[in-house]
Amino acid sequence: MTAELPPNSPPQRSFSLSIGQLTFGSFMLVLAVIIITSTASVIAIRHIDATFAELQRLRSVGDLAEDIDRRMNELRLAARDFVTDPGTQSVQVGEAATALGEVLKKTRLELAPEQQAMIDGVTERLTTYRNGIERISALINRRAEMIVALPPLRESFDAAIAGTPDPNIASTLFQTQSRIASALLARNPSAAEQAAQSMRAMTIAEPRLRAAVDAYAEAIMAISISERQISDIDKEVLGTEGRLIQRVTELLHEVSVQRGHVLARDFARTLAEAKWQSIVLGTAGVLIGIFAAMLVVRRTVRPLAAIATSIRAVAGGEKSASIPAIDVDNEIGDIARAAEIFRQTLVDADTAREAAVRALAEQRLAEESYRKLFEASVDGIYVTTPGGALLNANPALARMMGYATPGDLIAGIGDIAETIYVHPAARAEYQRLMQRDGMVREFEYQVRSRDGTVLWLSDSASAVRSDAGEIVRYEGTVRDITDQKRAEDAISEGRRLLQMVIDTVPAVINVKDRHLRYVLMNRYMARIFSVEPSEAIGRTTSELMSRYGAAKTDENDKRVLAVGRELGFYEEEYRDSAGNMRQWLVNKLPILDTAGEIENIVTVALDIGERKRVEAEMRKAKDAAEAALRNLRETQNSLIEAEKLAALGRLVAGVAHEVNNPVGISLTVASALERKTSNFAEEVARGELRRSSLNDFLETSRDASSQLVANLNRAAELIQSFKQVAADRNYSDQRSFDLGDLTEQVVLSLRPGLRKHNLTLNVECQPNLMMNSYPGPYGQVLTNLFLNSVAHAFPDGRPGTVDIQVRESGTDNVEVIFSDDGCGMSLDVRRRAFDPFFTTRRDQGGTGLGLHIVYSIVTNRLGGRLDLDSAPGGGTRIQMILPRTAPLEQAAE
Repeated sequence: MTAELPPNSPPQRSFSLSIGQLTFGSFMLVLAVIIITSTASVIAIRHIDATFAELQRLRSVGDLAEDIDRRMNELRLAARDFVTDPGTQSVQVGEAATALGEVLKKTRLELAPEQQAMIDGVTERLTTYRNGIERISALINRRAEMIVALPPLRESFDAAIAGTPDPNIASTLFQTQSRIASALLARNPSAAEQAAQSMRAMTIAEPRLRAAVDAYAEAIMAISISERQISDIDKEVLGTEGRLIQRVTELLHEVSVQRGHVLARDFARTLAEAKWQSIVLGTAGVLIGIFAAMLVVRRTVRPLAAIATSIRAVAGGEKSASIPAIDVDNEIGDIARAAEIFRQTLVDADTAREAAVRALAEQRLAEESYRKLFEASVDGIYVTTPGGALLNANPALARMMGYATPGDLIAGIGDIAETIYVHPAARAEYQRLMQRDGMVREFEYQVRSRDGTVLWLSDSASAVRSDAGEIVRYEGTVRDITDQKRAEDAISEGRRLLQMVIDTVPAVINVKDRHLRYVLMNRYMARIFSVEPSEAIGRTTSELMSRYGAAKTDENDKRVLAVGRELGFYEEEYRDSAGNMRQWLVNKLPILDTAGEIENIVTVALDIGERKRVEAEMRKAKDAAEAALRNLRETQNSLIEAEKLAALGRLVAGVAHEVNNPVGISLTVASALERKTSNFAEEVARGELRRSSLNDFLETSRDASSQLVANLNRAAELIQSFKQVAADRNYSDQRSFDLGDLTEQVVLSLRPGLRKHNLTLNVECQPNLMMNSYPGPYGQVLTNLFLNSVAHAFPDGRPGTVDIQVRESGTDNVEVIFSDDGCGMSLDVRRRAFDPFFTTRRDQGGTGLGLHIVYSIVTNRLGGRLDLDSAPGGGTRIQMILPRTAPLEQAAE
């Protein structure tokens, strides 16, 4: 946009130097000052550089001198260690000498010609030093050889001393040898040599001792001479030459220090001259720069500052602010005129800018809203290509597919049609709809999540096309409808199952809405109206019954709507489509919606027509059955009493048989004793009594008396036992007793029948099992069980065994197990064994009440429980669990 010029002619422009001319002039002045200053500085720097280089060289020489001194000290220490410790390798000395030689060569190259002679002298001294080391090394090797040869000589010396008969000589030699050893340990070769000479000077007459002493003394003297030579070389060569080398390095260091002082003074003088030169030239440059700056400020900066102030005012909203210097004919005038045009442009563009700002704010708000919607949406948002590549996704879609972040989702899948869609045909249908319509709405398909779970998605998307009209991507949202699908399937399945269930129920079931129209009806009711269940939906009862000329009131349905609760069961009747009057037992109840209002009415009705007809017949049958039951109970009681009398008869027969044995024996013994007494009396009367006859009579009387007493006691015990059993069976009161003793007493009454039936009865009772119960009924139980086994378990008189086990079961119960190894029972017989009047021996006089009486006594009178286990050919086992104390309520029965 161009600003319109005012109609009047522009003002006359005044001449002024341009910014380029002012800048160039100022630059040339500053450049001249810089060139002069730089030239002086270069001259001073070259002089300083030469001085500094010389100082660096002297510093290097000083460092080399210190390095020579350090290397020399290392060499001296290595040589000292080598001399004092013969075990030290000479390699360290050679390495130290070589390192010192290398340092000397490097130092010679760094020194002036007049100083190189010092280094040459040090090199010569170092050569002499090395020679001395080599001589010491040869002497040390020789000494080592002599030391190696010394132990055999010492052993010969000690052996010769031990074999001498003169103790004084032996003592003197031992003392001298001790002085030699002390001198060698103290590294005092002179003392060792003197001791060896004194040993050789001793007068020894024995030739063998003389030879051993001389050999040992000569070896000690040779070692002492080698030690003295090594010490002399160490003092004369190594010590003197080392000190000379150290002196040379000290002189070299002193020369370097003196030269350094001279150069330092020269360097300080040069710096002072350069300083004053820099001050003078810098001051001139500053003055020239200030002049040039003032000129530039006056001609350019001030006008530009004024223009900038005006521009800032214009930018701050003062559109009427004037722009100065628009009449100047140079670059500043051009800037001012451009600023004036800018001001005019701002005035014109202000409205457009405000509109753009508002539009931008609205756009940013929309973008922020979209971003928040994209990130926080509960539905999945995606962008894909027609080729199946996922370009973008929001967090909801990533979570939906089983990924932590959208990035993981994008990286974890490839082609969508292959990795996501369960049925690739769904992807093809999706693309076909996109190509045809450019969009899809609520398109449902199945996908596979990361963990393999199949999900149902509802997709709504649109296609984005390029300028050429080609689809470049799909943008859309997906919603997880898996639960909805499952719910729909569940509802559909529930409706189907409900219809199937109610169709199978032989009763009327229907559901009506608030307008009393059917919304559900089972097939049973539809047959009453001769319609299909689907045909009845949406129709009323009156409409259905009017088809065949019948009617039925809806008052009960209206009552449910009025009272808002179920009516309870009531009876009603109406005609079906065949014209038959049907009686029903009906109940109606409301179904409430979430607001608590009645939404539907459920009706359930049972056909009671048949029941009505049967009720009268049942009343007559009931009266007849009650009369028959009374007769049956009377007969049952009679049979039970007869069974008890029969059992008692069998018991009495057994008792008579058991008591008959001891009584018969006693009668026989008594008869024999009577005849013996009569004979004895006749002999006494005739006066023919002899001692032998008297003794025989006495012996016979004694034996007879013993047999009588034993058999009568046995009979008394049997009678007492049978009396107790009889008393217990007739005694119905509860008392305390020992279960083991009672069992033995009952078994004693049963044993008489064992021999006749070829049976063995085994009894195993735990002692001290005290009970507070009913002994008579318990004895009746054992007797009935035994008689039942005798009658049924061992047909045709075959032998067998009956076992009775009595033991504790917990703290409050006892366990009684009655078992036999007889023929056992079939499944049908075992099921009915305790039923009254059931028997397999009715043709042999069985009543079928034996085990029924056992079951009644155990469960009622004794308060226990009973279990029967039997199989054909496997015998029979009856387990009874009895409480130690019979319950009072059971006793009352």
